[in-house]
Amino acid sequence: MTDPAQSPTPPPGWTPPATPPFGAPVGPPAGAPAPASGRPAPSPAPQYGPPPGSPYAQPGARYTPPGYAGAPAPRPAEPRRSPVMGIVALVAAVAAMVGASIAGGIAAFSVGLGTGGQMSAQPLAGDFDWSILSPVRDAVLAGEVSFWIGTALGLWALVQGTIAIVRGSGRGFGVAAVLVAALGPIAFFTAVQIGISTGLATGAGFTG
Repeated sequence: MTDPAQSPTPPPGWTPPATPPFGAPVGPPAGAPAPASGRPAPSPAPQYGPPPGSPYAQPGARYTPPGYAGAPAPRPAEPRRSPVMGIVALVAAVAAMVGASIAGGIAAFSVGLGTGGQMSAQPLAGDFDWSILSPVRDAVLAGEVSFWIGTALGLWALVQGTIAIVRGSGRGFGVAAVLVAALGPIAFFTAVQIGISTGLATGAGFTG
């Protein structure tokens, strides 16, 4: 079977299409001046547009290949979370570090002050005589209570500060709370060491 386009004689009933499938070629504008050389201007390459009636014939229309989705819709902005969680974690961390360190230091000073004379009389080599702590057992108990309360507050601040960082609820306060909670034990034992050393020196001076 011969192709109608290649056949010198079209078959009966065949008529050429009224409009090319890609639009009519666009030639030079009417009334354009001829070149100075007098030769006819070369015709520009034909420009084809979308078929008439196509939705892409409108200005600004974007072509989407079949099987592909259009541009994704912009994601809605996340709501801003309240920084209360991070602030509470930071307050708990500061209370754990400062409060426990002050209470532990005062209790350690009282223990050193009350046992300064007995401590100085203790031999360096040998077992420690825990009976010398009987007069200052209240101060020892206060030091232990301050340690455990500070530990509980520090753990709470550490956990809540980490959650605040992950959730973005006061992330800056959460980071500060984690750092303060991590430094809390160091501050507590430093205060206890300073307190008991000062108390022992003061108690030994009074006894001497």
